[in-house]
Amino acid sequence: MKKYEVMYILRSNLDADAIKAEVEAAKNIFTSNGAKVLEEKEWGFRELAYEIDHNKKGYYVWMLVEAPVEAVNEFNRIAGYSEKIIRHIVVKDGE
Repeated sequence: MKKYEVMYILRSNLDADAIKAEVEAAKNIFTSNGAKVLEEKEWGFRELAYEIDHNKKGYYVWMLVEAPVEAVNEFNRIAGYSEKIIRHIVVKDGE
């Protein structure tokens, strides 16, 4: 399995419970597909460089995962149609 850095931004209009649920759901996507979450950092609300879907702020979450490609593909698929995630990216870790 390879290591990947995962970054996603949640909508700014979500309350604390919804944010917690989305962060858990993202972790569950990886763990249910055979991956390990090695690190996770919630950066909190930050100003976006440009407006995305009428959002000027977003809730940033970063994760380091060790995952098979199937888990990464499943996260990309779900994050792509989720209305709560406004942007996401998965990059193979250089180590």
